[in-house]
Amino acid sequence: MSEPLHLVCPHCQATNRIPQEKLSDAPNCGKCKQSLLTASPVSLTDANVHKTIQKNDVLTVVDFWASWCQPCLMMAPQFEQAASQMPEVVFAKLQTDKYEQASAPYGIRSLPTMVAFKSGKEVARQSGLMPAPQITAWVRSLNA
Repeated sequence: MSEPLHLVCPHCQATNRIPQEKLSDAPNCGKCKQSLLTASPVSLTDANVHKTIQKNDVLTVVDFWASWCQPCLMMAPQFEQAASQMPEVVFAKLQTDKYEQASAPYGIRSLPTMVAFKSGKEVARQSGLMPAPQITAWVRSLNA
């Protein structure tokens, strides 16, 4: 039996311990009973960005974007489509022009930028507009 993984609930922010072999069983939060893996991007704010990144043991891909950035807006549906195809990965979005303090520690220099984290550590980053198939291929290469 493998070590349990920590997974932050996208709804109530409770940290859950889930056996690795149960991740594919659509686990629910022990506190609020809602789904832990939503297969859609989670909106991050000042209040939850660091906990989501630091406490999730599963691959967590954050799309750093801004409301004034046309490529960011064009990539949003592509990011959502990729998230729907990979429910075992946490996809999240952080609006850098709204939450400047929350995004500052991650050194984002261009938008859109996706940063992949695992257990609080950055494992990869990719800047620029990408279609859904390219996003999923990139994420799968990290989760191998």
